[in-house]
Amino acid sequence: MRRATLIAPALLLSPLLVACGAGGGDGGPTVVTSAYPFQFLVERVAGEHYTVENLTRPGGEPHDLELTPRQVADVQGSDLVVYVDAFQTAVDEAVEQADREDGTTLDLASVVDLIESEDGGHDHEGHDHAEGEEHAEDEEHAEDEEGHEGHDHGGVDPHFWLDPHRMELAARAIGDRMAEVDPEHSDDYTANADALVTELQDLDADYTVGLQTCELRTIVTAHAAFAYLADAYDLVQVPIAGLEPSAEPSSAQLAEISDLVTSQGITTVFTEQLVDPAVAETVASTTGATTAILDPIEGLSDATADEDYLSLMRSNLDAIREANRCQ
Repeated sequence: MRRATLIAPALLLSPLLVACGAGGGDGGPTVVTSAYPFQFLVERVAGEHYTVENLTRPGGEPHDLELTPRQVADVQGSDLVVYVDAFQTAVDEAVEQADREDGTTLDLASVVDLIESEDGGHDHEGHDHAEGEEHAEDEEHAEDEEGHEGHDHGGVDPHFWLDPHRMELAARAIGDRMAEVDPEHSDDYTANADALVTELQDLDADYTVGLQTCELRTIVTAHAAFAYLADAYDLVQVPIAGLEPSAEPSSAQLAEISDLVTSQGITTVFTEQLVDPAVAETVASTTGATTAILDPIEGLSDATADEDYLSLMRSNLDAIREANRCQ
C-alpha cells in the first residue's frame, strides 16, 4: 500500500495556495470533509449555507488518500474541517500542520464511541484462534504491519458510520459546530440535523426489524469494516482482510475462513465496490458460495454515483437479509 504523503511545510505556507483554498470562495463559510460519510452528514445539515469540499474523490479508496497541494490548502483555508482522527494519515498531518484555531475542526472520533480493534484490525470477530496456537503467518503478518505503519488506526476502528445511531450523534455534533461557526443560521442547522436524525432512526428501525429473525448471524466480508453494523444488530463479522482492505490475508487465514464458511453453511461471501474482489472470490470458489456486494460506504463509485448513504445502507440490509435467510 502506498504511504500517504504531504508536501513540504514550506509549500503549505504558500500565499498563492492559501488564496486558492476552500476558504477563498464566495465569502460564505466552507467546510472540508475527509471521506464520503462525513460529506453526507455535512451536506444534509448545512443545507445551502455552507460550501462543502470532500477530500476523497468518488472512486477513491479513503484509506489510501494522498492530498494534493490544493487539498492541503483547502484544509488550511476552510472554516471547518470534519474528519476522524487516525483514519487517514494524510488528513491528520494536514490538520496538524495547518495549526487551526480551536473550534474550527471536528474530529468525529471525539463524539461517538469507537470500537477497539484487536491485532491492528486483523482479528476475525467470533472466529478466534485457539489459545496458544502457533501460526506460520505470524512473521508474514509482522512484515505486513511494518509496511503499513503510515496507515495505523491506533487500535481503533473508524467505520462508525455503519451504525445509524452513531451517525445520529455525529449529525447533532456537526449541527452544533456549524452553529458556532455561523450563528446567524443556527436554527437552520438544528432543524436540518433534527430531520436527518429522524431518517436515521427510521433506518435503524428497518435494520432492527429486518434482521430480527435470520437463519444465520455471520457475515463474511471483504475487510473488517462492519464491526459497528455487527455490534448494533447482533451479527458476527468474519473479515477476510483487516481494517486496511488492501492488506491480503495469509493462506492459513484464508483456509480458516473457508472452513468456517463450509461448517456454518454460509452461502454468500461479500465483496465491495472499491476493493479488488479477487480474494473474496477465491474463498467463494473454494467453498461453493456465491458473492454479493456489501458496501462499507467509505466512498461512492461509478456504480453508486446516484446513491447516497441512506439508500446504500438499505441495499446492504437487503443483501444481508437474502444471504442470511432472514424472515
